[in-house]
Amino acid sequence: MEIIITDLTRFSNPEIVCIAGINKDTGECIRPLPYLQLSECKRLNVLPGNIINGDFTRSENIHNPHVEDYSYSTLSKIRACESDEFQTILESNLSLNISQGFDYGFLGEKAIPKENAPSKSIITIKVNTNNIEIVKDGFKEGKIRLNLLDNDGKRFSFLSITDLGFYNYAMEHFHDINFPTIINDFIRQQDDIYLRIGLGREYQNKFWLQVNGIYTFPNYDTEIRSYT
Repeated sequence: MEIIITDLTRFSNPEIVCIAGINKDTGECIRPLPYLQLSECKRLNVLPGNIINGDFTRSENIHNPHVEDYSYSTLSKIRACESDEFQTILESNLSLNISQGFDYGFLGEKAIPKENAPSKSIITIKVNTNNIEIVKDGFKEGKIRLNLLDNDGKRFSFLSITDLGFYNYAMEHFHDINFPTIINDFIRQQDDIYLRIGLGREYQNKFWLQVNGIYTFPNYDTEIRSYT
């Protein structure tokens, strides 16, 4: 089965990463488990926009919202997508906004209670490039957050960014005098921006929002969309 990688996210344990992708034929989102070693991702050159092939089997013990969990036996890279091909797969997976995508009426909070667990844990939204802002986390060194005005007028502040490329970029440039102004200016110069919004594993009886992927078109920052 071929999937286009749409999510490459980090954990507090830097040795492992989570990947997810969209089945080219069915549009289904697949999250291979167990999580991959970062070294294996580097060996396979698994990056967002790359197409990989694998033998995937839906996990037997899955619960909402993490229905994307699949076990796998083999993974191999096929090729990198063309830019328009990657944008098309993101477009095909769009939700109007975060509330519609997760079927939950957010009212200022950034988490969904366990009893309201939605039927999916990853969505894609497309927003105006002027309606997001990357900011420093004032409490955690090297961390960045995302402020968002969603398409339904709801504001989400200080969302956790788990996108590995953005995290590595932040670690490299966090103390630069122009960070994060440069990356915000770059985003606002683009025509389109897509956000992969995910729900983390249950914590304190809630599923917390996180930003799994940030993708700009027609251009992207090559320093962000890489491991270094």
